[in-house]
Amino acid sequence: MLRTPGARSFLLPGFAARQPFAMLTIGIVLLVEHTTGSYGRAGAVAAATGVSMALFAPQSGKLADRFGQRAVLVPGVLLHTASVAALIALALAGAPLWALFAAAVPTGASVPQIGPMVRSRWAAVLGGAPGSGSGAGAGAALLPTAAAFESVTDEFTFVIGPVLATALATGVHPAAGLIAEAALTLVGGLLFAAQRGTQPQPVPHVKGASAEPRASALSVPGVRVLVVAFLGIGSVFGGMQVSLTAFAEEIGNPGANGLLYGIFAAGNMLAGIVCGTLAWKVGPRRRLLVGYAGLTLATSGLWAVHSVPLLAGLGLLVGLCIAPALITGYTLIDSLVPSSARTEAFTWLTGAVALGQAAAVTAAGQLADAHGASAGFTVPLAGTALALATLMALRSRLSPRAPGRVATRGMSHRVPVAVD
Repeated sequence: MLRTPGARSFLLPGFAARQPFAMLTIGIVLLVEHTTGSYGRAGAVAAATGVSMALFAPQSGKLADRFGQRAVLVPGVLLHTASVAALIALALAGAPLWALFAAAVPTGASVPQIGPMVRSRWAAVLGGAPGSGSGAGAGAALLPTAAAFESVTDEFTFVIGPVLATALATGVHPAAGLIAEAALTLVGGLLFAAQRGTQPQPVPHVKGASAEPRASALSVPGVRVLVVAFLGIGSVFGGMQVSLTAFAEEIGNPGANGLLYGIFAAGNMLAGIVCGTLAWKVGPRRRLLVGYAGLTLATSGLWAVHSVPLLAGLGLLVGLCIAPALITGYTLIDSLVPSSARTEAFTWLTGAVALGQAAAVTAAGQLADAHGASAGFTVPLAGTALALATLMALRSRLSPRAPGRVATRGMSHRVPVAVD
C-alpha cells in the first residue's frame, strides 16, 4: 500500500494537519474550566464547537468533491486559526458564556477535514476514482488496509494530542494547548493543501443530460445508518475526555488525564494495526455489529471503576473495541456511494463523531459537575447501546448494491458500485 505512487507525498503533511483534531476539544475543556471553574460550562463550549463542525463538515466535503480539496482547505485553515485565537482571547478576558459560544461556532465550522480528505485520496489512488488514473483491481483490494491504516493514524494522533494538550495546559499555560492546536492547523493544513498531485480531481456540476447528479451522500440509506452508528463512537470519545479529566481532578492528579486518555487511544491504535493485517472471511456488516456489541460491553463497567490501574486497563479494552467499528464503517462507504460523493460521505461520518462527541461532552460535563466523574462514564455506555440497537434494527440497509445496477435516490447510474 505504501508503495502506491504518490501516497507518501500526502501522508506526512496529512498526519501533521490532522494532529490538532485530537487537541481541540480537550484544549477547550481545560482552558474554559480554568477560567470559569465549571466542567459543565467547559463542556458546553466544547459541544458548541463539535455541533458546528458536525453541521458544516459535510458541506465542506461536498465543496471539496466539486471544487477540489485545496480550494476548500486554504480558506478554512485561515479561518480556523483566527477563530481559535479569538476564543482564547475571550476566555482569558473572562468574557460571558454567550461570547465564548460565538467564537466556538466558527472554530468548529472551520475545522479542516483532513481525515476524510486523506481517505478520499487513498480511495482515488487505489480504487480508480475519476481522474486518478488507477485501476480498480489490486488497488481496490488494498482499500480495507488503507482504512485500517488511517484508523491507526487517527488514533496515534489521539495518543499524542491529548497528552500534548494536557501537558501544555497544565505545565505551561492554560491556553498553550489551544495555541499549539492553531499553529499545527495552520502549518500542517497549508502543507497538505500544497500536495495538488494526489488530490482527487473535482467533479464539476454541468447542466445537461450528460451531467452526473449532485445528490447528497446522505440520500443513501446505508450512509444514514452509519451516521447514527458513528454518533455512538463520538459519545465514547466525548464522554471519556470529560470523565477522565474529572476523575484525574478528583484524585488530585490532573496530569493523569493525558496518560489515561492516551492509553485508551493506544488500544484503538493497536486494534487498528491488527485489523489491517487480517484477511477477513467475515463480511463487513457482521464485523460492524460485533464491533459495536463489544464496545457496548466494554463501556458498561467504566462507571464502577475508581482505581487508576483498573480504569487504565478498562480504557484500553474500550479502545481495542473502537477500531474495528470505525474501520468497517469507513470501508462500507466505498460500496455504498459513488466516487463523486466519497469525500462528502466520509465527512458525514466524521461529523457524526463530532456531533456525538459534542453531546457527550455536554452530558458528561453536567453529570460530572452534579454527581462526580463516575456518573460521566455512563454517557459512553448509553451512546454505544443506542448505536448498537440502531444497527441491529437497520442492518439490511448496509448491504452493498449489486454491480451494474442502477443506483436509486438520485445517485449516478454511470458509476457501478463495488461489492465488498
